Amino acid sequence: MSEILIPPADDDLEARQRAEEQVTLREVQDLVRRQEWTPLRALLEPLAPESVARILDALAPDESVQVWELLDKEQGEDVLEEMSEALQESLDEEPDATPVVAVHGLQGTLQPASEPPRKPIAINAFELRDGRLRQVQIDSKEDLAATTPIWVDLLAPSGTERQWIEDIFGLKLPDADDLTDIEESARFYIDDNGDVHLHSDFLLDKEDESRNVPVAFVLHNNILFSTRDEELPVFRLQRLRARIQPGYVSDGKDVLLDLYDADVEYSADALEDIYAELEAVGRTVLTPHVTDDEAAEILSDIAREEDLNGRIRRNVLDTRRALSFLMRGRLLSTDQHNDARQILRDIDSLDGHTSFLFGKINFLMDATVGFININQNKRVSKLTTISVVFVPINIIAGIGGMSEFSMMTQGIPWPVSYGAFIVAMGLFGWGTYVTLRWLETRKARKLLAASRARRDG
Repeated sequence: MSEILIPPADDDLEARQRAEEQVTLREVQDLVRRQEWTPLRALLEPLAPESVARILDALAPDESVQVWELLDKEQGEDVLEEMSEALQESLDEEPDATPVVAVHGLQGTLQPASEPPRKPIAINAFELRDGRLRQVQIDSKEDLAATTPIWVDLLAPSGTERQWIEDIFGLKLPDADDLTDIEESARFYIDDNGDVHLHSDFLLDKEDESRNVPVAFVLHNNILFSTRDEELPVFRLQRLRARIQPGYVSDGKDVLLDLYDADVEYSADALEDIYAELEAVGRTVLTPHVTDDEAAEILSDIAREEDLNGRIRRNVLDTRRALSFLMRGRLLSTDQHNDARQILRDIDSLDGHTSFLFGKINFLMDATVGFININQNKRVSKLTTISVVFVPINIIAGIGGMSEFSMMTQGIPWPVSYGAFIVAMGLFGWGTYVTLRWLETRKARKLLAASRARRDG
């Protein structure tokens, strides 16, 4: 008799996988300590993206950065999709920026040392080292003056930090009030000094809200300067990708194009989320019965997705205008020009999706409002039926209130006469209700027969 193999339970399979990851984690830590990068790369290559993400989460910050930079482009992109936002922030920081006491377990519970939290750095300078984008920690004006950056990123800079940029690089950053101008001449232009100014919107999609965040770019002496008031996932993804791809960028224009490319990709991911959400809403809308409470919730979901879809459309439109300006101004090299054309093709494909989603949203909105009207008509129909049933009863009750009724029932005990009168009222009401139901049923049968005849014919 052949042996029957019983597949392991999901809990057993998960426990075995976690145990294997624990062993792999110890091997990774040992290879990192011995700085044996070739065996480490061979060890990581066959692992699933989610396993690599958990291992990175368990390592100390400096070790996780070293392991992250060993991954190739394809594996790094897959692992990036599995990362939590906290892990992305940890990899984005420079090693040893936050002292660490210990690492506990595979989930990587990192305990910061008991030092007072540092003020978030408003200026981030990035240099090219060995073909990779490297962040230089800026704590003072002297630190900034000592760098040779291709990209200087400013997050809600203060007046003092803006003055540093002007003193060191001779560049006056645009004011925040200028970033919201809608005129193209005010958003994309070249000033008298030859500096290229671009003011673009970048999508920020969170669970609780979505909005477009204005970002100002200035290309000054082949250095890209960017300033914004909020941290954006696109900027973090750009920095993480540059660490695992040597030669990913070579100058400030490459950084700018890759930021626009990442923004289009981020918008595409947001559109996929809208598709998934509307599919769930559609399953509810297309059920035979939708209550008013369900309809109200559906309308809220549809309105939220419509708002996000509109923001995505505005975002990619703004990106198209920026890329067209760069291409018309002959500011890009041949390779950069080709990259810009590819981004524009991606934007064209997103336009079709946003238009389709607007149509789908309108259909679901109309269908939901239709269900609300149907429910309201049902309630009105019930009230109409009740009023029709009571019409003959009211007539009989009016007759019973006349003095003639007392004369006609003279000699009959009043409990008997009025009891019979009430029974007659009930019979009249019941007869009216049965007659209405029979007429409605008859009409429905005729409509159903006519529909079948049209279908068969």
